[in-house]
Amino acid sequence: MKKIIPCLDTKDGELVKGVHFVEVKALGDPVDFAKKYSDAGADELVILDITKTSDGHKLRTQMITDVFNVIDIPLTVGGGIASIEDIQAALDAGASKVGINSAAVKNPDFINEAVAKFGSEAITIAVDMAYDDAKGDYFVYTNAGQNQMDWPALEWCMECEKRGAGALLITSIDTDGAYTGFDIPFLKLASEAVAIPIIASGGASSIADFIELFQQTNIDAGLAASIFHKGEVAIEDLKAGLIAEGID
Repeated sequence: MKKIIPCLDTKDGELVKGVHFVEVKALGDPVDFAKKYSDAGADELVILDITKTSDGHKLRTQMITDVFNVIDIPLTVGGGIASIEDIQAALDAGASKVGINSAAVKNPDFINEAVAKFGSEAITIAVDMAYDDAKGDYFVYTNAGQNQMDWPALEWCMECEKRGAGALLITSIDTDGAYTGFDIPFLKLASEAVAIPIIASGGASSIADFIELFQQTNIDAGLAASIFHKGEVAIEDLKAGLIAEGID
């Protein structure tokens, strides 16, 4: 069964959305959007704090709890998850899983520690990546897409699996918010390189993009933000479109 997952990017407790991780604009109350998506039949929900890593503020546990209280689907919380304490606080506030990016790239042993304490099913590694023309490969980025790291993205995906991560949330910075479709070439490579579930993120503009994603790759879930937030694609219509193409 393929999953449809809306993503709520937040800043200062507000729902926001940008393009290529910049030009961020406020859109409203994340709790209201969370309830709408849960009621519409979304399979899971992701909520990301896009400034916690750079600003260092505390985890917004009240917002997590407020979202948890209005949904009846699994909730993944990410953005600035940098310690065992952060993971515990997110889970205590209502998260089913956490998404870890920068802290894992900077200290891969953190993945092992988190899995040992909370189990693989609670640990998703968020892989923000982009293609580097000069180097001729995809590379991992941290700090909300600001810093390119030495890890080639495909190698990092395999490393995360080896260390026990339960899933990967792969976001293409090149396609994020750009309405150009998912990064099918990389997602195809990643889905063939690892056996754990992959959530694809970045670039969805239409139902056709999700159909292409699921028909051309072994990806387990498609995540989107802009098209849902702006009402351009309804979750009910998206699921109906997938079913019509024989995609469960």
